[in-house]
Amino acid sequence: MDLLQQARAEIDMVDAEMAALFERRMCAVADVARYKAETGKPVFDAAREAAVLDKNTARIADETLRPYYRAFLNDAMAVSRAYQRAQLGRDTAAYQGVPGAWSHITLRRLFPFARESAFATWGEVFDAVQKGDAQFGVLPFENSSAGDVSTVLDLLYTHPEIIVSRMCDMHIRQDLVAVPGATMETIKTVVSHPQALAQSSVFVQQHGFKTATWGNTADAARHVAELGDPTVAAIASAETAELYGLQILSPGINAEGDNTTRFIVIERADTAPTMTGEGQRLALLFTARHKPGQLAAALDQIGARGFNMECIKSRPLPHVPFEYYFYVQLVCPAGSTGAECQALLDTLTPVCSTLRLLGAFTLDGTEK
Repeated sequence: MDLLQQARAEIDMVDAEMAALFERRMCAVADVARYKAETGKPVFDAAREAAVLDKNTARIADETLRPYYRAFLNDAMAVSRAYQRAQLGRDTAAYQGVPGAWSHITLRRLFPFARESAFATWGEVFDAVQKGDAQFGVLPFENSSAGDVSTVLDLLYTHPEIIVSRMCDMHIRQDLVAVPGATMETIKTVVSHPQALAQSSVFVQQHGFKTATWGNTADAARHVAELGDPTVAAIASAETAELYGLQILSPGINAEGDNTTRFIVIERADTAPTMTGEGQRLALLFTARHKPGQLAAALDQIGARGFNMECIKSRPLPHVPFEYYFYVQLVCPAGSTGAECQALLDTLTPVCSTLRLLGAFTLDGTEK
């Protein structure tokens, strides 16, 4: 037996042991779910998971393997959370649009085991989460080229019982898709969302295609599939093409190769977000007194305590003409703790007219 065969045999034996341990672990996870059902505790406990990661990673003797084991544990806990939610009936995730929309694709990557629920508008997603019909809502928040989604930000402001529990950056690649048998030579018209058409305008003009706008890229792909016409193509994602049985005629036709959309996950706030410090981002909504220097005073406090301000946005206050609320996203400094995050909020409270911790979360890396 050569080295490769020996290694594979060893891996097979370890995998057999891990399968038995996995079942044993998930039985314990089910007991945890039952306890949380009886006590009303949330499935996700950021402080507990951080402690578990630190404790177990330290058990690995080979320091070079520790980051890999930490990632392995992180995935295992994500599976455990999904199983708990299924046991508790808290595994419904809502999105706006139709199957194959980018919100739907993001939902599937973040919650691969969830029950999916589609809605026509972003407001309906908020309503579903607020009423408890969905545990999570997945919504677009900002695009690297088109800017923030102001309506979603306003919905966050007007729904104080909703928090942001997660963010994820998704790389947006638009492909030219059509029915099987179509070719670049047969295509005469391209349909898609206006933004997708604009981002792919150079490609479209080079080929002399006519264009027609559609509500969103996924629905455009569905329309092309139902039409069955080899002269009509859509601009959509590869995932959407596969979903509707379309072929990709030309991949990556959008001019902005680094086009990225940031999505948020919303939940109903049964408890305040848990701040753990280093490695987290804090999202705050606040209003400042309408006097000179009040906004600067709030920002000075943030900088003085070492929190890097990743972004700041202003939006009109509902029903208060020409006054504004502010959204800021902060990066917790290295070595910071949850207590230091709370100290920042305590310092900002007397400076701001209103202050709300919208979320404390990690930012998932760009998905491609």
